[in-house]
Amino acid sequence: MLSAYRFLRQQSRAAALSAGQTATPLRIAHNVPAERSNAAIRKLCTCRALLAEAKFGDWIDGRTGKLNTSGIEAKWRKRWAEIKADERKHSPAPKAIKDATSDEIKRMFYILVMFPYPSGMLHMGHVRVYTISDALTRFHRMRGKRVVSPMGWDAFGLPAENAAIERGTAPSDWTVSNIAVMKDQLAQILTDFDWDREVSTCDPEYYKWTQHLFLQLYKHGMVYRKEALVNWDPIDQTVLANEQVDKNGRSWRSGAAVEHRKLVQWFAKITAYADDLLRDLDVLDWPDHVKTMQANWIGRSEGAEFDFILDDSSKSSGKNGGDGQGRSPSTVTVFTSRPDTLFGVSYLAVSADHPLVSREWLPATHATEVLHCAREIVARQTKGSADGDPVQPYKVGIFTGLYAQHPLAPACRVPVYVADYVLPGYGTGAVMGVPAHDVRDSEFCKHNDVPVRDLVVELASQSKEPAADAVFTDLGVLRKVPENGAFGGLSSAEAMKAIVRAAEDKGSGRPVVNYRLRDWLLSRQRYWGAPVPVIHCSSCGAVPVPEDQLPVELPHNVQLSGRGGSPLSRVAEWLNCKCPQCKGPAKRDTDTLDTFVDSSWYFLRFTDPHNSASPFDASMATATMPVDLYIGGVEHAILHLLYSRFISKFLHKTQKFGAAAVQNDKDISDAVRAAILENHPGKDYNGEPFKQLLTQGMVHGLTYKDPGSGRFLRPDEVEVGKGGPSAARIVATGETPVVAYEKMSKSKHNGVDPTETVDKYGADATRLHMLYLAPPRDVLEWDTQSIVGMQRWINRLGRLVDGALRVPPTQTITESLATRAEWSREAKETYRQTNITIQRVTEAMAKTFAFNTAVAALIELSNYLAAVKGCAHPTYAHALTCLIKMLSPLAPSISEELWDVCRTNGYLDAAGVATQKNSAASTSVFGQRWPDVDESALIKQTTTVVVQINGKVRLKIDEVDVGTDKETLVQLAREHPLASKWLLENPIVRVVHVPDKLLNFIVK
Repeated sequence: MLSAYRFLRQQSRAAALSAGQTATPLRIAHNVPAERSNAAIRKLCTCRALLAEAKFGDWIDGRTGKLNTSGIEAKWRKRWAEIKADERKHSPAPKAIKDATSDEIKRMFYILVMFPYPSGMLHMGHVRVYTISDALTRFHRMRGKRVVSPMGWDAFGLPAENAAIERGTAPSDWTVSNIAVMKDQLAQILTDFDWDREVSTCDPEYYKWTQHLFLQLYKHGMVYRKEALVNWDPIDQTVLANEQVDKNGRSWRSGAAVEHRKLVQWFAKITAYADDLLRDLDVLDWPDHVKTMQANWIGRSEGAEFDFILDDSSKSSGKNGGDGQGRSPSTVTVFTSRPDTLFGVSYLAVSADHPLVSREWLPATHATEVLHCAREIVARQTKGSADGDPVQPYKVGIFTGLYAQHPLAPACRVPVYVADYVLPGYGTGAVMGVPAHDVRDSEFCKHNDVPVRDLVVELASQSKEPAADAVFTDLGVLRKVPENGAFGGLSSAEAMKAIVRAAEDKGSGRPVVNYRLRDWLLSRQRYWGAPVPVIHCSSCGAVPVPEDQLPVELPHNVQLSGRGGSPLSRVAEWLNCKCPQCKGPAKRDTDTLDTFVDSSWYFLRFTDPHNSASPFDASMATATMPVDLYIGGVEHAILHLLYSRFISKFLHKTQKFGAAAVQNDKDISDAVRAAILENHPGKDYNGEPFKQLLTQGMVHGLTYKDPGSGRFLRPDEVEVGKGGPSAARIVATGETPVVAYEKMSKSKHNGVDPTETVDKYGADATRLHMLYLAPPRDVLEWDTQSIVGMQRWINRLGRLVDGALRVPPTQTITESLATRAEWSREAKETYRQTNITIQRVTEAMAKTFAFNTAVAALIELSNYLAAVKGCAHPTYAHALTCLIKMLSPLAPSISEELWDVCRTNGYLDAAGVATQKNSAASTSVFGQRWPDVDESALIKQTTTVVVQINGKVRLKIDEVDVGTDKETLVQLAREHPLASKWLLENPIVRVVHVPDKLLNFIVK
């Protein structure tokens, strides 16, 4: 048989080479029954497994054992580019929704990774998030989805402007250069983005539509301009939104202690959507902690407003700044979430900028001192404390000399104080102080000698009088004391309703829902952003720039210094213009828009990126939105995600996309309209932009610190031997450094350059290592040294494939399944292990995102296959090809090479894996369907039965068919090599049988 095979093999090669073709060898069927041998040889005659086709091992240096990863990656990056070109030529994506088929609309799946700021260099955090998004994109494409996976650049912002100032270059030049570098780096880590959809927020063709969005908000009354006390970054010289100031009162970007200034600014009415933003968190498949962060930031609280009318005797007289007629802001309105404590009010507190805090309204006896204190409070709130830490409130305050009447007990006079804890611009600028039921108010009273009223609420089971200085903050029962009047004895819940109702009847109160959320501050006083599209005219006021004059482009001849307000105000030829209404002289608005405006709608532009007539086609956006899976850092849980939800909901409500917009679209056919409406994924999402959110944790690097000074040590200052980091020594002193994983940064000398890592270890090994180290939501502690484990595994996979080529399958898996009952135990177990792995990896990729579990499952399957003896059985080839398919989203170029080796050597043909010879894409592993689970194979066919003698384990019977009866098991136990010692010499009294688990022989 073998000599005949060798002859056929030689003849095949000679004939092929003489014809100038690649040799197409025959393959031999091993262990085939004699009656089937001739048919088997005929069937297998196209296999090239034993001829001189390229093997995976050809990429491994025989001397060093090092895999030529750069060569494999270059080969497949080139091949992928050819495949993309071929796809564009033969099956281009529809340019407009009207050209899409019903099937294409149904299969749409939108995966989006948060687009980056083009800093010019990827860091390991980028590598992690883009590896995750790329793996998921490739996975869903293999499952038949028409995946939209675009990439772009969040290119406006202060970092580019500051970098341009430092280097003496234009921000546009700096940004374009960085984008080119980062695109190349993204290619190096083998990402497969839809570059045909690329956008950059600094491109006039993009920010034209950002300005259009601003005008739409303006048109609908959703933006306005007012003077306000704003957060000012003294380093970056610009305004910050509340969300951009951290809990320590510092700028989120520069780290400067934030100041407060009064400026005329543009705001967006995000508060008008507060209820929608809060309610619709329930429909989102987001991590609970992210939804909680958003809910807390929106901060809905139910309570009541009460009006305290100033006592006439305390109002200012005309000679002290009044108008002589006793007119004043005579009502102080406060909000409280605890109306049940209304009768415990000891004072009212107003902010330092409240209208009452002026000579016009303050009593002459108090005015000078109060105003001085108010100025000090404002200065502290503006500048922060001397050491840069946030000011600790609750203490500073002063009595104004004013009293107000209690809304339900007019005879009760309540003193009015200025207090530093009442922040400017929040709510009504006034709160009621109830020191017996609020710790902050109690502290304020102690510091300012404010008389304190007794407790008005107590525990329902209060058995004794509370202490005079007790502070009770819980809900309870209103005490039966004179202050509470008829409300004494009611529970807090009952009293809240009754007290508010009584105030409503008197016209001195009302139920109110309040929010912590404040309107979005849009204005920025820097150059590198989208100019606000408004013109200011002395006659007409603020006039929107006409749509046909968009974009308002940034001027190029700008001197940037980072100081002195907006640079645009110094470019006279740009600044001075004509009013669109009266045609008189006017000036452009010199502010630029917050960069979060640019990123609040980019996901919609990606659905239709080349549209020159509108930001996006309504029907195309409706068919694509919401984003099925949005991937990015949890640090954007409030800022970007909240603003994006607001803008998306606004556009949905104004019918820029959604079902109503599709119904009104005259440019699509009824068939396309029906397909969009039937499959419209956003119909239950109320304009929400992101259906599912996957937040990845940060990547931490290894740090070494001097144990004495705490100084971070450079790599060259530490010697790390074979013992690893735990055995490290400081070169200069010989001491053991403090070793810990911390967030990567230059100052900690623990950053890792992804380019160097890819060059040294290969992109596939880097990706696998990144995915294997930790689940995506966890912090990843990057350890470069252990990446060699992935390199070794890749080499083992290559040996596995090269070995399989020598023993091709005798049948396809489809043919073999017809005789499944005749399979050997090993074949059955191989098929079971394959399907268990398919199930585990599919669940990890589709549901849990536990990529570490997916990689572990693939490693386990490869280890199992390395021990299989019957490699010619179709179950082995099925397992191997499924393994390569499942590996491909995680390690693209290595998988492609393994697959190509199998293809060109005829192994895929022998295994019955269909590839179309005339299609470049179908010869790729990514042209294959993701393997399906055969549920019937998951049932374990064999088991291990434990054998006990008088209750003690003496032996085990391995590889027993599930369901084997008691009599057969007893016979197998008797035949076991260890049985003679226990069973042959002692009479058996009885046998206890637990099916598929246990035999217990009771012997004398």
